Amino acid sequence: MSLKSTSTIYLIWKQLRPQQWSKNVLLFSALLFAQEYGNINALLLSVFSFFAYSLTASSIYIFNDYKDIESDRNHPVKRYRPMASGLLKPKLALGIGAVLLLGSLSTSFIVNPIFFLILIVYFVTNIMYSLYLKHVVIIDMMIIAFGFVLRAIGGAVIIEVPFTPWFLLCAMLLSLFLAIGKRRHELVLSMEENKSHRKVLENYSLPFLDQLISIVSSATIVSYAVFTFTSRNSPYLMWTIPFVIYGIFRYLYLIHIKKLGGAPEKILLEDKHILATVILYTMSVIVILTYFS
Repeated sequence: MSLKSTSTIYLIWKQLRPQQWSKNVLLFSALLFAQEYGNINALLLSVFSFFAYSLTASSIYIFNDYKDIESDRNHPVKRYRPMASGLLKPKLALGIGAVLLLGSLSTSFIVNPIFFLILIVYFVTNIMYSLYLKHVVIIDMMIIAFGFVLRAIGGAVIIEVPFTPWFLLCAMLLSLFLAIGKRRHELVLSMEENKSHRKVLENYSLPFLDQLISIVSSATIVSYAVFTFTSRNSPYLMWTIPFVIYGIFRYLYLIHIKKLGGAPEKILLEDKHILATVILYTMSVIVILTYFS
């Protein structure tokens, strides 16, 4: 394999943004709370849903990067993306995106038609977001949260288990919390550089976003507490509430003190405290549902 072809493969892989796939771990939450993690068939279906969502998301990233090539070139970070930097040909990227999308949608239709419809809604919603909705104040953040709710629903549908309204509310509020934090980081960055890289930021202010973060973070903790208290599997899930509180407080610390929050998926993988909290939380849920349900 030549050096050029190796470089092209690397650029394509980078264009797919695999680091963003960590968002799709939410698809395994239904497997976890339904205590189906010992079911090989359910596990394989969850893994399939993870890659179906990930490849669909990558096709959306390709479309979004193609549409925003010019604006990304003026961004301090996004200008290094494969297409914006001029290293990856747009036509090649779009072709790969089309193949990934058709592959994920066609296999999803064969495996589970309802999951296929959810994936279609996810794709269409994100395309609308890329074309217009990301410029609409407040709606831009709610669309991001809606995407996470679709992930939670998709994870339950693919293994055919029920989901509770409180669980979906927790997923929506937590994702909305992350979305607001992301907007706040972008606003701080634009204020420091005296240049806005996202048009919708003109409609936001730090006090407004801080107030939204306060409301949503509080609502997330309360909603999760109610979810654990009313859980059909085990009321002892309330023992995991401290992990959720610490995780939210830690993220608030990173947003306000460390000036982070622009890439939640990066924080999940790089901040040792957040990563350890997620691991301990998952292990605690498994132990509680296995021995105290």
